[in-house]
Amino acid sequence: MPSEIVTEGSAAAVRPGPARHVWRHFNPIVAGDGASDVLVMSRGEGSWLYDSDGRRYYDALSALYCVNVGYGRTEIGAAMARQAEELAYFPIWGTLTPPAIELAGKVIELAPDHMDQVFFTSGGSESVDAAWKLTRQYHRLRGKPGKTKVVAREGAYHGTSMGALSITGVPSLREAFEPLVPGAVHAPKVDPFHSDESPREHSLARAEAIAEAIEREGPDTVGAIFIEPVQNSGGCLVAEPEYFERVREIADEYDALLVSDETICSWGRIGAFFGCQAIGYEPDLITTAKGLTSGYAPMGAVLVSDKVTAPFREQGEAFTHGLTFGGHPVAAAAALANIEIIESEGLCDRARSTGSHFRAALEGLADLPIFGEVRGIAMFQAIELVADRDTRAPFSDKQRQALLDFVPDAIREEGVICRAIHRGAPLIQFAPHLNARPEDLDEVVGSVRRVLERASELV
Repeated sequence: MPSEIVTEGSAAAVRPGPARHVWRHFNPIVAGDGASDVLVMSRGEGSWLYDSDGRRYYDALSALYCVNVGYGRTEIGAAMARQAEELAYFPIWGTLTPPAIELAGKVIELAPDHMDQVFFTSGGSESVDAAWKLTRQYHRLRGKPGKTKVVAREGAYHGTSMGALSITGVPSLREAFEPLVPGAVHAPKVDPFHSDESPREHSLARAEAIAEAIEREGPDTVGAIFIEPVQNSGGCLVAEPEYFERVREIADEYDALLVSDETICSWGRIGAFFGCQAIGYEPDLITTAKGLTSGYAPMGAVLVSDKVTAPFREQGEAFTHGLTFGGHPVAAAAALANIEIIESEGLCDRARSTGSHFRAALEGLADLPIFGEVRGIAMFQAIELVADRDTRAPFSDKQRQALLDFVPDAIREEGVICRAIHRGAPLIQFAPHLNARPEDLDEVVGSVRRVLERASELV
């Protein structure tokens, strides 16, 4: 899938000047005329992106795991415009708006049966922060104010605001901002590819590690366990179903709330509206964002079970937390239109069927000498690369740097957007649009094959 120049309808190039003032996220400041070398995305259509020079790319990451229904959905834009004309903004601090009411009802209709309330936020980090605050107030209302800590998993990404970053288990993201919010501890992640145990034995052992972490910290101090249905950071790490069953038992045993962070894994990404439904476990809280609006507007939410709302109802207490743009009416209108598309086009089913096709195509790369494994669920897949396919030996630092210097740019030159060797990890990760065409994904895999064939000669 080599990239191509498309001149017809291309946006005008954006060049130095104002561009040098944009501090890109997770990137250094652009120096001088360096802004002229920065990729500027100008237009999206379906699964395709066009940069400011008219070059076309296939977006195999849904931007940042969020544009689930693809680009250019005019029905979403029209819904947002209608709402902006009628009521552009009003907070839901003691009041409500029609879009917030309708969206909350729709979310609860689609959610697991025991979910009771929807607390709206502006994104994933805010949802995680809100969930941690909610667990603290929940336990305080029950006479257990000491249960303030949370257990999360090593390597897991839960966001970058100070609370969410404290729960995040990626050291390189945390170090510059320490000391962080106290009270977040980390148990080992589930990673069967690097274990000599069977996937089931490994998963159960890692579940027990959560119980061990709670015992070390003191059960009277731990109020919540945070997990993802499929762990994003580390490359689509998948646990066996028994893992989630055991973690649920551990949460109940230690009187801790189970929080399912589905910022990525909801809204069809792994084949169901919510990731916990796709796998089959029952959380107390669900955090979500990204695909809620397919990225057409910033929005997130925390879904709260009847178990958690019970003490608030019984004592007539408010959750003393609020966000200016939580439940924003224009974002809510975008979410409603987005959900209608997912339902009417059967995109949860398509994610499973097309995801199976994509998975099989990726597994066809197994003949390459640096191929390790493919893992993931539905439209959330990753390839791990290794120095030796038979022994699963890791790369040396020199080899890893050679991959980092070559693979990301080479894949982009092929006209494919994905996560490749991100932060030096020997991984290539994909999260295509839920309505992606199988034949386009076959071309993506062909592009990746060409790059990895060349990469194999470098290490």
